[in-house]
Amino acid sequence: MKFYNREHEISKLREIRDLSYTDHSRLTVVTGRRRIGKTSLIVKALEDEPFVYFFVARKNETSLCATFCKEIALKLNLFVPSITTFHELFAFLMQQGETKKFTLVIDEFQEFFNINSSIYSDIQNYWDQFRLKTNINFIVSGSVYSLMTKIFQHYHEPLFGRADVMLKLNPFSLPVLKQIISDYTSSYTNDDLLAFYAVTGGIPKYVELLVDAKALSVNKIIHAVCDPDSPFRDEGKNLLIDEFGKQYGTYFSILDAISNGLNTQAEIVNVLGDKSIGGQLKKLEETYEVITKVRPIFAKKGTQTVRYEIADMFLRFWFRYFEGNRTLIEMNQFAMLEKIILTDYSTYSGKVLEDYFKQQFIESGEYGEIGSYWEAKKGKEQCEIDIVGLSLDKKQAVVVEVKRQRKEFKSDLFDVKVQHVKDKILSKYELIKLCLTIEDM
Repeated sequence: MKFYNREHEISKLREIRDLSYTDHSRLTVVTGRRRIGKTSLIVKALEDEPFVYFFVARKNETSLCATFCKEIALKLNLFVPSITTFHELFAFLMQQGETKKFTLVIDEFQEFFNINSSIYSDIQNYWDQFRLKTNINFIVSGSVYSLMTKIFQHYHEPLFGRADVMLKLNPFSLPVLKQIISDYTSSYTNDDLLAFYAVTGGIPKYVELLVDAKALSVNKIIHAVCDPDSPFRDEGKNLLIDEFGKQYGTYFSILDAISNGLNTQAEIVNVLGDKSIGGQLKKLEETYEVITKVRPIFAKKGTQTVRYEIADMFLRFWFRYFEGNRTLIEMNQFAMLEKIILTDYSTYSGKVLEDYFKQQFIESGEYGEIGSYWEAKKGKEQCEIDIVGLSLDKKQAVVVEVKRQRKEFKSDLFDVKVQHVKDKILSKYELIKLCLTIEDM
């Protein structure tokens, strides 16, 4: 698959490189979840020149340094003495920066924690000494987001405040997803696009896997992810186990519950056997950014009317179908798994369609606030609006009900809910009522 998007990030990386070479050294941190395309972005931005590239594998320090020395000698065309510690290696590179202009990239930077955590202090020491008298474009990237945040944003860490720029990569936008699917299949339907979005969440690596497999229709996408040799099979576990560490069992149970519609703390506690999970929910939201806390639009921050959602679209899909059917997978019953997903797809994709339209409203740049509205009423029918969007000038509010098919829309019932919400919280707004379906994607 060809390279898509990232024009802003490429431009930014090249701008920082130019500043590093003409002024003094700069440190750029590129973060984002695994498979988001950090390394591909860096390589694309630097494709017009050779650069020193270190991949921090889980080896001992001496072995890593031997590999790194060969890379330095090759890319900088100079003799490198025998070096066995990263402390010496980084000092050597900074000294070279006094007479040479070059780019240094360290990939999976957080892995130094597992090799020798004092390396971060060594980097800080030499960076502070040499930064203003060298011309090194220093880029680090890492995919364990919680650790990368700790390294550069926690006050007590040695590299706190050292980053000149922090770039966090996000998934592809909806227009980019549309462009990709149309480039590779002109006959796609909106349902195909929805499945493409539901499974990949716009994550470049997953997009690439489906494009390369020529799996761009609903049935082909589901068949591809259910292949016994599919990389999607254990992707969720591989993605999160480094983040969560040994305590991943409880986190997985919470995410499994949320993926199956148990989205309040009380419901999750109940299914986990009344186990206290407040601390884990907070970490999942604030430290790992795997879940998000959703409140009704206009609700105050401290309201107890809260729902939890898995923030990552792919992880929602993976927990619902792969983690949720782990027994079938262990028994190699992939045909049965595929049948389960196909049977459930129309139900599952209904909620995905709602999120698709929310993202579409956000990406339009026309709304100052986008959310949903609901009231928790015991013993009564709940008033719920799928999407409420407030215009930037705070004069208009768009109120939306989302249905897969327009024939499912009950306009009289929707009018009653809209009038209730207008009387309660939207009396000052001009209302625009919409029913959006798969036809409107």
